[in-house]
Amino acid sequence: MSDSTGEVVLEMENIDKRFGAAQVLKGVKLCIRSGEVHALMGENGAGKSTLMKILAGVYQPDGGEIRVDGKPVRIGDPAAARRHGINLIYQELSVAPNLTVAENVFMGAEPRRAFGIVDVPAMNRRTAEVLATLGARFAPDTPASELSIADQQQVEIARALIHKSRVLIMDEPTAALSDRETDRLFEVVRQLRAEGIAIIYISHRMAEVRLLADRVTVLRDGSYVGELEREQAVPARVVQMMVGRELGGFYEHDKVRTPGAIRLRVAGVGGGKVRPASFELRAGEVVGLAGLVGAGRTELARLIFGADRASAGSVEVDGKRVDIGNPGAAIRLGVAYVPEDRKGQGLFLQLSALANTTMNVLGRHSRWGVLQHTALNGVTRKAIDRLAVKVSGPAGIVGGLSGGNQQKLLLARWLEIGPRVLILDEPTRGVDIGAKHEIYRIIHELADAVVAVLCISSELPEVIGICDRVLVMCEGSLMGCLAGDALTQENIMALATHAQAA
Repeated sequence: MSDSTGEVVLEMENIDKRFGAAQVLKGVKLCIRSGEVHALMGENGAGKSTLMKILAGVYQPDGGEIRVDGKPVRIGDPAAARRHGINLIYQELSVAPNLTVAENVFMGAEPRRAFGIVDVPAMNRRTAEVLATLGARFAPDTPASELSIADQQQVEIARALIHKSRVLIMDEPTAALSDRETDRLFEVVRQLRAEGIAIIYISHRMAEVRLLADRVTVLRDGSYVGELEREQAVPARVVQMMVGRELGGFYEHDKVRTPGAIRLRVAGVGGGKVRPASFELRAGEVVGLAGLVGAGRTELARLIFGADRASAGSVEVDGKRVDIGNPGAAIRLGVAYVPEDRKGQGLFLQLSALANTTMNVLGRHSRWGVLQHTALNGVTRKAIDRLAVKVSGPAGIVGGLSGGNQQKLLLARWLEIGPRVLILDEPTRGVDIGAKHEIYRIIHELADAVVAVLCISSELPEVIGICDRVLVMCEGSLMGCLAGDALTQENIMALATHAQAA
């Protein structure tokens, strides 16, 4: 672990940025040293991404100064950032699937021979050298379309190293990785740090920050809050700096719930990679669905909701056998599903908060086929207030909101149908600590209102912290159910890796 004694390679001082009337950065500062992992933390909307895009040349600051090696510089575009050794790896990776790995790595900077012909052998040779230092298990001529998300991330890192990075910015790099892929990424991060590269690491996962970071800078509402050395960056202190208050009882699961009648009975439901599974959800309980990436959790949820057609089994809602052949049938039965991919499968990013919140209940708020906009505005405003969504109002466009606020609006849409069964697929992925706390509060309020909640999550502390019991899947099979004293991370992993069956 670095002792933060490396030379200062980058400084940002009094950085301001406005978008129209909204000031998103106010006098922010950041100091980065060589050979360190520097975590940048803050709630969604705190200004982290805007600050990094200024550093990467995507945006221009309205005020302040950037210094590289103590000298003021102007980073007018991404090419200028690369010339200064600054590279940003976005959360949404930018690998072109129709190109090879080497073509992606050298995109826009291909070595050329006489007459401008691309020197493919040199490109492949140099790419192979960089991939070897990263421990990659694929060749330079591999089509990028064949790569996993973790492999694509290594391509992005290789591209940064080709451009001789001195400062590498990683934005939520583990958001879509399995535990094994995450461990491999951590090895790469430590290796790059040992080579003297400074890494700015943006993450909402406190455990990752504690494991990797030498220092932490915290932003709140576009302002600099403070900087902590590793020893000072205990979770409670970081959270308080991020949200401006203490979040006592983070998971808020401090009472034993008494489940009611069976709300959902799944009997031998299977299809695709999911082997026949059976379980029950009761009114007023929160049940987790855990397992490794690829275990079949999402696939099972989609079968129950009717998004995919089951090839076997049956479903009962409130004691009645039902045919959920499509999502419309599920909605009419009071079964709601919040998907994992909120941007690709959940929200309409170009539409307003009103449209996204009310689209499942438009029929309730129309007369003779004409929408009652006053009523729809009222519904949306109540949802915004109830879930503490930070949006300008019902007309606010969803695509411009932070991840946490987008997630809360998606949840609001499904709450409008008055669900009896609510399926949540990774409900807190990519959202900040404050938004997580709000989502947990909503989940427990729903359980208190005798909704049956099924929560899929890859974060084991979260599963244990909010759920009454946990179902565990492995390779498409439901391996068992854990509750009470048996509900531990060790037991969940034992079932998830087929080490034992319960």
